[in-house]
Amino acid sequence: MIPDKTINDLINKHANLERELSSGDVDKKFFAEKSKEYSDLNEIIEDAKKYLSFEKDKSELEKILVDENSDSELLKMAEIELTDLETQYKKNEKKLKLFLLPKDEADKKNAIIEIRAGTGGLEASLFASDLFKMYEKVSSKKKWFLEIISISKSEAGGLKEVIASIKGINIYSTLKYESGVHRVQRVPDTETQGRVHTSAATVAVLPEAEEVDLKINDADLRIDVFRAGGPGGQSVNTTDSAVRITHIPSGISVSQQDEKSQHKNKAKGLKILRARLYELERSRIDKERSKDRKSKIGTGDRSERIRTYNFPQGRVTDHRINLTLHKLEEFLEGEAFDEMIESLSLRAQEESLSNL
Repeated sequence: MIPDKTINDLINKHANLERELSSGDVDKKFFAEKSKEYSDLNEIIEDAKKYLSFEKDKSELEKILVDENSDSELLKMAEIELTDLETQYKKNEKKLKLFLLPKDEADKKNAIIEIRAGTGGLEASLFASDLFKMYEKVSSKKKWFLEIISISKSEAGGLKEVIASIKGINIYSTLKYESGVHRVQRVPDTETQGRVHTSAATVAVLPEAEEVDLKINDADLRIDVFRAGGPGGQSVNTTDSAVRITHIPSGISVSQQDEKSQHKNKAKGLKILRARLYELERSRIDKERSKDRKSKIGTGDRSERIRTYNFPQGRVTDHRINLTLHKLEEFLEGEAFDEMIESLSLRAQEESLSNL
């Protein structure tokens, strides 16, 4: 049961924000923030008021039920109303509890996604490419902006590694459940005897950190420049445009060589480094807060096998919630992606509620 004071605080905050915003006296610096807070409260304010009035409404209906003067039709209506009232009360309580859960500020951020071929040789690189294409299609359907930061291709159109930035609304809250080991089971094109091979690729989704989120001291960085290797234009391969940035305290190192400009490579490298350091700090804080938590949903453990894509059976299975969708082709086309994410998000919310 949620304390009445907590609910009253929400109602009062909503009323105060409404007065403040309608007065036109809000500082421009805080207008967007207060408008967003008011909009969020608007979604649950009626539920909050009904939740508070539940005991009073229930008592009035119970009086009708015990009143000897109530006719049969009135009694029947009161019974139906009471059942509906109790059902709605439970729904409102769950909705309010979800609203009151601690918010992860990173949920609103853009994301950096890193996909790497794992075990399985050439087939693993082809699967890494398939995963990247899937995220490209999801981004296109949701009108997100995906930009490749760096890419390393293998033979036959596969990918050894790709790092991309995805921008839009609440990107990280949607994609954070993708971090982990993705496994594929299928017959490779090169397999002459029709045997099913198992390969893997790892996905890491990091909230994109701004300078205000994380300050990196220049003294903590070692920056090395070198000549870019591999395919590219003449100027890419003949000038020292490639950059390796090492964060000395953590030992995290990032190399960037896709751009012809050393300055651009450094900027992209710092973007990746900042995201990795931000996620490292978030993980440290999360572990301290939840030492007893057994759930791994949404924690982004890269060593955890989270999903299997089985081509012979046409299914995709998420092992964290034991959900199987027999829609593999649709899933890879980005069609059934939301169905999986919504199920993961719902389970994560349920676990958060049970931990309250």
